[in-house]
Amino acid sequence: MTPNDALRRSRTAPRHPAVAAGLAAGVLVAGLVVAPAAQAAGSDLATGFAAGAAIGTAARAAGDARYEPGPCPKTPDPIPALKGARCGTLTVPENRGKPDGRKIGLGVAIVAAAASTPKADPIVWFAGGPGDDAVGEAQMAIDGGLNRDRDVIFMSQRGTYSADPALPCPVVDEFTARSVGLVYNAPSTGRMHVDATRTCRDQLAGRGADLAAYDSTESAADYADLRVALGLAQWNVFGISYGTDLALVYLREHPEGIRSVGLDGILPPSTAGPALTWASAREGFDGLFRACAREPACNRRYPNLSDTFEGLVRRLEARPITTTVTVPGRAEPVKVVLDGGALVNWLTSATHLAAGVPRSLDELAHGKPQRIAEQWAGGKVSPKAIGRISQGLAYGVFCREWVPFESEADVLRAGREAFPSFPRSVLAQGPQLPFIHADCAAWNVPAAPRSIRDVTRSDVPTLAMSAGFDAQTGADNGPYVARTLSRATVVTIPYVAHVAFAASPCAQEITLSFFDAPTAPKTGCVADAEPPEFEIAPKN
Repeated sequence: MTPNDALRRSRTAPRHPAVAAGLAAGVLVAGLVVAPAAQAAGSDLATGFAAGAAIGTAARAAGDARYEPGPCPKTPDPIPALKGARCGTLTVPENRGKPDGRKIGLGVAIVAAAASTPKADPIVWFAGGPGDDAVGEAQMAIDGGLNRDRDVIFMSQRGTYSADPALPCPVVDEFTARSVGLVYNAPSTGRMHVDATRTCRDQLAGRGADLAAYDSTESAADYADLRVALGLAQWNVFGISYGTDLALVYLREHPEGIRSVGLDGILPPSTAGPALTWASAREGFDGLFRACAREPACNRRYPNLSDTFEGLVRRLEARPITTTVTVPGRAEPVKVVLDGGALVNWLTSATHLAAGVPRSLDELAHGKPQRIAEQWAGGKVSPKAIGRISQGLAYGVFCREWVPFESEADVLRAGREAFPSFPRSVLAQGPQLPFIHADCAAWNVPAAPRSIRDVTRSDVPTLAMSAGFDAQTGADNGPYVARTLSRATVVTIPYVAHVAFAASPCAQEITLSFFDAPTAPKTGCVADAEPPEFEIAPKN
């Protein structure tokens, strides 16, 4: 998905990428002949760099693309992990259907392996979103030890923060901040939502952007060009959130040189879209509610948590609550409206803060909305939320690859299947993707070929890793994609939310062992996972 407000590193907002970008809070060919699985790690490479060579220090061409060493990409905040990185720019056609047209630049940063003798096949990181910048996620990757014995390559997807041109829309981010004071699903909110999207589109098109060229197909070709331009015979792919969608498109369209693929927070290109968000929300919510029910103290203090939540959704949709809160970065109090739609979308991200969710819902049920209101508003109204997400890429993916292949009726049907007790006004908008069909009508780009929805078939070793509390890309997506990946390992990390690698030492251990032995990763730590220590507030 990630579509979303990107989730900000603040006191009140989770720190992981969400499934989608922009206003919503917050993807090829049939009969493809698959390349054989690549050789095991550590084997000699026929071409490319030997282990320990300085990847990215020489200029090289790859068809119409060219890599040039140079300064490191800009980032909105300092990233210690990038100190000493080898950097440069990959220049590619904006639209490969127009090879003589405009060129764009994609920032590249290569973080060296910690080992003195690194493996010859590096790891390339595919960011979430759509619309997040991989370079900006480097700290997460390095904090998780991903560069233990391999270089890790970060390249900004087209249109993202460190790309040239970058395609953010502050007008969208500013509306997202204002929207916390509006009824989430109201028609008037929808009209303002779409107005902001249309203004964004007009601004980006007015700057010369070919908006139909910002999608997963073009991004996958960018990465195929990068591997060749860096002189690498093989590399490994690790994608998170929307980056898993992109990784599966890349594996399908450009299987050459891929040794292994790690997926975390899986979004299948064949089913991605607002309808799928309802099933994922159900999975993530139920995972958290079951964990509370299995803990005696949590179950005694907060019994029937699922019923409490669903009752609150119905009650607030009928009679929204308005309150004011103080959030970091804002001197003035912020008006917040909590209705049923807002509560659903809050919980979709709040599973990252699982230990406090039962208490927060109980407080809301007893007339105390402040905790939830602070978390709902915190990431959206922060000044740091302005201009970080590429709406140009996000809406390109939404409106070319997702929305054309499912109807508004499909979204409503999926919502009713997952949450039959919810009001229609809540179910009409997929979590984190409100008004997306109207947005895409305003964005006005052609649909991608239907083959974008094909499943990926491959025998390249793949790690399909999910999280038990993931309400954004549900854990069932792992077995789903593995049906057509003949050498896949499927694993679910209990008690963590979207993008397990960001928060779980077990997920990090499994990921590193996978890249060491792609067909036999060590997954034993899953059995030792423990539930969160839920906050238990005293009864009044």
